[in-house]
Amino acid sequence: MNGPRRPFQIREVGRGTANGVALVGTSGDHMARKMSAKARAAARKQRDKWKSKRWYTIRAPRDPWKFQNIGETIGESDDHVRGRVYEMTQQEFSGDFTKMHVILRFRVTDFAGQDALTTFIGHHHQTDHVRRQVRRYRGKVDDVVDVVTTDGYLIRIKPLIITQKRVQTSVKSDIRNKARDIITTSAAKMTYAQIQSAMLGGDLEKDIETAVKSIYPVRTCVIRKSQLLQTGVVTEKGPTLDEIHAEEERSAAELKAKKAALLAEAMAEDDEGADEAGADDDVDADEAPAEEAPAEEAPAEEAAPAEEDAPAAAEEAADASDADAPDYASMTVAELKDELKAKGLPVSGKKAELIERLQGA
Repeated sequence: MNGPRRPFQIREVGRGTANGVALVGTSGDHMARKMSAKARAAARKQRDKWKSKRWYTIRAPRDPWKFQNIGETIGESDDHVRGRVYEMTQQEFSGDFTKMHVILRFRVTDFAGQDALTTFIGHHHQTDHVRRQVRRYRGKVDDVVDVVTTDGYLIRIKPLIITQKRVQTSVKSDIRNKARDIITTSAAKMTYAQIQSAMLGGDLEKDIETAVKSIYPVRTCVIRKSQLLQTGVVTEKGPTLDEIHAEEERSAAELKAKKAALLAEAMAEDDEGADEAGADDDVDADEAPAEEAPAEEAPAEEAAPAEEDAPAAAEEAADASDADAPDYASMTVAELKDELKAKGLPVSGKKAELIERLQGA
């Protein structure tokens, strides 16, 4: 206890010891530094993946959407983008606000340069919209119908029918069977593109509503959901992608020319306004000396009224002096005599004579 003290040694946690403690400068710390250096070297060798990515323009199917631009996405290659699903409202396609609750779904299946071509894989109505249709004391009829189009597409269609009041199960069954027959018959005569237009345009819904009204009054009839189960033969109807590109370039050129014309017109109007403002300033500068000349003649004109006002001023001064003179008539004889004495005048005579003497003085 009384011997020389040993220097205090600092310990740190290591990776290679059993109890998790190792001295500074051990082999575990050396390995940690060596591995970290390797990791840093590997990190430096990694290439920047963002530079290898490129932008793709997502386009709707050819028929009936005419390769309409859906949006843009980024990916390293075609395989990374293939299979992606994109959703958007029908309002964004048609501009109809009554279709803002209809969600369309597209899957990327093919590529043409920087264009990612998609396939329509179905649609659905938003859940809150469907719930607003169902109320107390109303009947709800649901169904699931699988149909095959003339070009071999297998589609699953889910209609939704809301009756005016509650109905019995037998009435619901009749309505369901009638709607199923209408959907199956219509799909058997249409292609996949035609049935898309019929579902989203409302023609198929109108046919179902007209058919089931004879059974019971209907409040709402919609195709609340559709789903593509199996693809078929791709049709070649509609404009080609080259035609769509040419149309987009022509529209962009027309828009650019229109903007340039509007800009030139606005600049011309600004120049005309500046010229008119300069002409008005010149006219004002020419008229300024002519307006100043009468101002110089003003003193001569003002002299005549000043001469005319001179007698009036004299009269006013006389009136003022009269107002300052004492009222001798209201004074007594003794007071009048005192005034006369002060002025060195005679004090003999009557009151009237004294007043005349004071006024004359």
